[in-house]
Amino acid sequence: MDKENIVDNITVQVADERFLGYVETILTTIAEAAKIRGTGIARRSPEYVEQKIKEGKAIIALNGEEFAGFCYIESWGNKKFVANSGLIVVDKFRGNGLAKRIKRKAFELSRERYPEAKIFGLTTGLAVMKINSELGYKPVTFSELTDDEAFWKGCQSCINYDILQRTNRKHCLCTGMLFDPAKDGK
Repeated sequence: MDKENIVDNITVQVADERFLGYVETILTTIAEAAKIRGTGIARRSPEYVEQKIKEGKAIIALNGEEFAGFCYIESWGNKKFVANSGLIVVDKFRGNGLAKRIKRKAFELSRERYPEAKIFGLTTGLAVMKINSELGYKPVTFSELTDDEAFWKGCQSCINYDILQRTNRKHCLCTGMLFDPAKDGK
């Protein structure tokens, strides 16, 4: 079976407790991808990812029983902002639109659970920037993102955190992108 047909057979769905057995695989896949790319990524604990899954705030992609990709959502600033984070696709499934399917599902879940919230993300990846643009996100300065200290604390595990600190949270290597339902609503 060629790569395209494999991707067509992948299910992309909201994760629930049935998928808790994938947590270590998810975290390992994220860590390995960050190391290969040499880019920053906020590390999350197994407990954190488990919580997202139990709360129905995670998207998982599976090829049968095989893990293929993941993303989760988190609300910030008293539910005024929602971040779609931790987007990962297993290397062998990349290049055929799976990240876009996962991101779209996370976006839909965000809009469903938090219809008035601004949806945002930070990324260094051009592919994610393109996906976000297609969903209606716009590049913004960090000042337009949440001021929730708990969100920014998550950046501490990123290799680029010193840049964020030195610039008083005004600049980093990541690009901030925002979907504002009041302006960009669909």
